[in-house]
Amino acid sequence: MEHRPFYSVRPLFPVYPEDPSPHERRWVLVQGNSVLFTGNPAPGTVLMPDPLPAGLSCGAPVYLGTRDAAAYYACEVAAGAALPTGWQPSPVRELLGRVPESNMAVAAYAVRILDFDRSTAFCGRCGATTRPLTTERARACTACNRIVYPRISPAIIVLIKRGEEILLARSPRFTPGLFSVIAGFNEPGENLEQTVHREVAEEVGITVRNIRYFGSEPWPFPDSLMIGFVAEHAGGEIRVDNQEIEAAGWFSRETLPSVPTGASISRALIEAWRRREI
Repeated sequence: MEHRPFYSVRPLFPVYPEDPSPHERRWVLVQGNSVLFTGNPAPGTVLMPDPLPAGLSCGAPVYLGTRDAAAYYACEVAAGAALPTGWQPSPVRELLGRVPESNMAVAAYAVRILDFDRSTAFCGRCGATTRPLTTERARACTACNRIVYPRISPAIIVLIKRGEEILLARSPRFTPGLFSVIAGFNEPGENLEQTVHREVAEEVGITVRNIRYFGSEPWPFPDSLMIGFVAEHAGGEIRVDNQEIEAAGWFSRETLPSVPTGASISRALIEAWRRREI
């Protein structure tokens, strides 16, 4: 069964070098790690038509890609700059449900690419300036030719079953009362299955078996890729680590606590289990 737990952050089709044919231009304006959006009229948008408002203080345009007949660009608005009437900054994650999914995707991609350009403006090896490549999404050092790409940090997220129950855990960082499934980052030298075993053992002290792939979710906040799995309890009693996890337990469909909302892979895993699909 194919699962689509989250919007794609790559709804665009980059062309290298930039497609010279005429396109309608659309803009995503980024301010720090937020994007400008307007909610009037509903459902709201982060896409500003061309031309940009006169007098708007923003940096050089960054080409994102094309979709249909439009070419998409991002530019960074200076902190404290006067914003167009009706537009305001918002973190991308907080726009879920306030703008269409396709807007969310472009906004997340724009924030990620501008952050990549900022953080790799100088070579990490020799300190010289870098330049964007015209053949792929990357930057090359102007002195030593080292090439860097946008970082992607893989992480696992796993729903663990025991009979008609699932294991849910609570991080100290969660809002009060919220529980979710186990997640953690892949480490050098591990395959993803090994990451599942290690993270589960470290955080809740049990072992698992029969690990099965569920789906994946880009999570560019700032640079994660969540790879979802389903596993079965193999043995052991819950022992929380009291660092990443402060509480955990087994829950039936009738006793579920507060769980993540919205279009997230954690919610998709839980909902698929509730529907007895996994």
